[in-house]
Amino acid sequence: MQAVLMVAGKSTRTYPLTLTRPKPLLPIMNRPLIEHSLDQLYGLFDEVILIVGYRQDMIRQALGDQYRGMHLIYQEQKEQKGTGHAVLQARPHIKGRFVAMNGDDLFAHEDLALLQHHSYAALAKVVPDPSLYGVCMVDEENNLLNMVEKPTQFLGNLANIGCYIFEPEIFAELEKAPLSVRGEIEIMDGFLPIARRQPFKILAIRGFWLPTGYAWDLLAHQEYFMRRMSGQTVAGTVEPGATLTGPVLIGKGTVVRAGSYIEGPVIIGQNCSIGPNCHIRECSSIGDNVRVGQGVEIKNSIVMSNSLLCHLAYVGDSVVGENCNLGAGTVTANSRHDGGPIRSAIKGKLMDTGRTKLGAIISDSVHTGVHTSIYPGRKLWPGVHTLPASVVDRDLQPGDWTWT
Repeated sequence: MQAVLMVAGKSTRTYPLTLTRPKPLLPIMNRPLIEHSLDQLYGLFDEVILIVGYRQDMIRQALGDQYRGMHLIYQEQKEQKGTGHAVLQARPHIKGRFVAMNGDDLFAHEDLALLQHHSYAALAKVVPDPSLYGVCMVDEENNLLNMVEKPTQFLGNLANIGCYIFEPEIFAELEKAPLSVRGEIEIMDGFLPIARRQPFKILAIRGFWLPTGYAWDLLAHQEYFMRRMSGQTVAGTVEPGATLTGPVLIGKGTVVRAGSYIEGPVIIGQNCSIGPNCHIRECSSIGDNVRVGQGVEIKNSIVMSNSLLCHLAYVGDSVVGENCNLGAGTVTANSRHDGGPIRSAIKGKLMDTGRTKLGAIISDSVHTGVHTSIYPGRKLWPGVHTLPASVVDRDLQPGDWTWT
């Protein structure tokens, strides 16, 4: 069977991380998001069609034409005109019944297997606030009756989560679908006419659904998977006087120096230098070729490859991009004094992240001066530099800093 993964979008809500890479290549546990998605498809599908667009060359280079025995086909979506339009791009490659899914969200293997028993079906999840989603209205046999996007009154609490199985008949319906007010072809306008003339099952998920809407979602995804780690694998060197507890994975060529305390679950890549006297706390991942200096503490964070965290820095509940240099004493504050939810700016407007612990989102090639302090939820764009003793109380773009 074939699966279609929609991964063409630019994803401005995950800026600044997706200014330098497409969202499917954002890492959790030192592996691209899309690999985690493909892992859930493994054993169920023999061919995966990736609908690509933004920075597609990076996706092609990262994955090649095979993944764990699954054949990968790339189809460009030159203009992003909605999810229905994305599915239409797969038409030349489709051989029969197929699954279509949001490629940036993670769905459980067991739920993808449930779909394969139906001709037309969609996965759904019971949610506490249906007004944020497309709500599925069903009959007593869980057949779809209607779907309403972000209803203003309560119509049910089964949310459409963007994973479907279709027969090729869907293409004819999508071609007839009217354009939305945004000028797009919505996938819902393709399958609702089908649901009115034959069974279209709505299947409540049994496993996980991990949507990736914002940069901080990466931290939640990583924590979910790392909590399921077990055992210790050490391919590098751990000096006498260093301590490892809990599940820990350390790559080849990495040296953990004396006095360091690694409190798993933790993943450290290859050819890293850790310590001395570091504290790497649970649910943290460190990429390849990373130097973590004396007295640094890292907690529940993602540190990408080729970065340097100088001595006495604190990185908590944060994402640090590639090729960054955090000067000595750099601190990412990760909580408010009142313990309230942290807000972060999206397209110029502050929004509630739903997290009471969130540090900084730092994109690639950022350099911070010594003793830089960063407010919770703030983001630093690629190439930003800060002066010594800077206090970052707002998002910073390259034009926001100066050497004088």
